[in-house]
Amino acid sequence: MTDTDFLAYLEGFLTQERKAKFVDVLTRRTNHFTVAIQDVYQLHNTSAVMRSCEVFGVQQLHVVEEKFGKSIDKEIAMGAQKWVDVNRYESIDSCIASLKKSGYRIIATTPHQDDCDLDDFDITQPSALFFGTERHGLSEEVLAQADGFIKIPMAGFTESLNISVSAAIILQNLTSRLRKSDISWQLTEEEIVQKRLDWAKQSIKDIERIEARYYSDLNAQK
Repeated sequence: MTDTDFLAYLEGFLTQERKAKFVDVLTRRTNHFTVAIQDVYQLHNTSAVMRSCEVFGVQQLHVVEEKFGKSIDKEIAMGAQKWVDVNRYESIDSCIASLKKSGYRIIATTPHQDDCDLDDFDITQPSALFFGTERHGLSEEVLAQADGFIKIPMAGFTESLNISVSAAIILQNLTSRLRKSDISWQLTEEEIVQKRLDWAKQSIKDIERIEARYYSDLNAQK
């Protein structure tokens, strides 16, 4: 459980406008959909996908780093790294196992014989949207374990889009439909409180000193 007393203490360092903004944004955050990217070579694409997650209210991003190590390109992410939870994995199998354990369908974003057009995709079930490398797409491991396949309808000669563009198109479509639905897609009260605490910590300078002082004073009162 989140320490609500500590949260109230930290939020005392924030302006009313900042606190209100956090609450407002969190009403539109979701874990109903999440995004996973596999061994994306170009760093700016990873950062751009993170930015799309933040813009469209997807709270969790999962990054598989079997081949290429990653750091976040802050210039492209535009601060999104503060507000999106990034979960890192050393193998695709561990990522898939974790997401399935959390109740997500594994959805491969790639044309496939059993694929589904974006507009026809079933949004009722929690889904993890997997995006692959720029050149080779998703691995056979993902395709073999996928519960479904989704594609963006295209009307031109080109058969693929940049991963960051694909992610933005898919997330805009699915989250827009989700918010117009009767599905229970929002964060739980506990998740909202936890994110308020995390974001307050992100917003306060010298947070380690302030946190240490809070717990020191708390222990002295016992």
